[in-house]
Amino acid sequence: MGRIGLQLRATLENITRLRAEGEDFRWYLKLKCGNCGEVSEKWQYLRLMDSAPLKGGRGSATMVQKCKLCSRENSIDILSQTIKPYNAEDSEKFKTIVEFECRGLEPVDFQPQAGFAAEGAESGTPFNDINLLEKIREGCNQIEKLQQL
Repeated sequence: MGRIGLQLRATLENITRLRAEGEDFRWYLKLKCGNCGEVSEKWQYLRLMDSAPLKGGRGSATMVQKCKLCSRENSIDILSQTIKPYNAEDSEKFKTIVEFECRGLEPVDFQPQAGFAAEGAESGTPFNDINLLEKIREGCNQIEKLQQL
């Protein structure tokens, strides 16, 4: 068993407390089998509210899956007590925002999507259902436009 932390680095302007919101928040990951090295082609998501039984009645995990290549049963758990907000003072620094308990699965990629929340840095105004994937695409488009000038 191993714990793997997911780190985020972002530039926050006028907002703070960027965080995953609710038990139904979806952590989109690409996962690698620790036995054979097979990496999932599709994005898979984990949610705190999900629970699947482990083989042999050994408890449960957020996700239990059998590897398509080697047929080994692997599991991964979201450690809810490790979910942390990314604050204005963290801007431009790497910070662990969640940890996973991994048993045979290793996260190798993360795709931030919808479901994040934040607050106005000075006003405290709540912002809900922020889609970071859209924000990343907007930033890339702005960079491309600047490079064309």
